[in-house]
Amino acid sequence: MPPPPVRPFGVVRAGSRGAGESGPERGIFMEIAAAIVAVVGTLLGAVVVGVQQYCAARSQRRQVLRDRAMTALGDLSVALADHRRAMWMREDLRLSGAAPVEVAAAREASHVTRSAVTAPQVALALLLPQLRLDIDAAVRAAYEMRGAQTVEVLGSFRSEAVAAADALTASAARILSRP
Repeated sequence: MPPPPVRPFGVVRAGSRGAGESGPERGIFMEIAAAIVAVVGTLLGAVVVGVQQYCAARSQRRQVLRDRAMTALGDLSVALADHRRAMWMREDLRLSGAAPVEVAAAREASHVTRSAVTAPQVALALLLPQLRLDIDAAVRAAYEMRGAQTVEVLGSFRSEAVAAADALTASAARILSRP
């Protein structure tokens, strides 16, 4: 007796029960279906884990950036306050006609505080480039206290410098408070 003809997978012979058919064909189909489900499940699991790891790493990078920006903002705020104070002392001495030695000492102190502004200014500008204009305005306002013609003008320059520093802090707070 000749062997039964080989049918392509999935072809149902006439008169058979089709999907309800029992025997070796159904067993093979079920094994293939189970293998496909297992592979798809494994792949989906890997995708989910990969997405979770990506989100966790992104969140961690954002937190590190936020922490560094907060540190740079704090350092810049302190440096600007120190420089405003040094400029006030320097210009007040100059305007009041103090001894040249005192004015020179105050000028030297203002040079030190001015130098202390640079590193946090650059760091904050690199970390939060969208604050570049606010950073420059706050620094420029502190520098512009130099050369005031009267104590009243010096006070006005100081107020403008404080306002610019406050505006920088407010802008940074808006940016850093975003999720």
